[in-house]
Amino acid sequence: MTELLEQAIAQLKSQSIDRQDAIASLILAELDDDRRWDQSFARSPDLLAKLAAEAMDEYHSGRTQELNPETL
Repeated sequence: MTELLEQAIAQLKSQSIDRQDAIASLILAELDDDRRWDQSFARSPDLLAKLAAEAMDEYHSGRTQELNPETL
């Protein structure tokens, strides 16, 4: 366990049980989300490569535009 994680857990121990459970649920959900993303990418590397190539082709052929956060 890293020192930073140990510090976080030490601070959590002083929190209420409800707060500890809420933070534990957030951590577990994040870990589950990461696992699902990893599985999705592992199942579709060819598809991701194809999409990346298509995006680069659009960029190089001038069919893209710069993102302007003001117009979102």
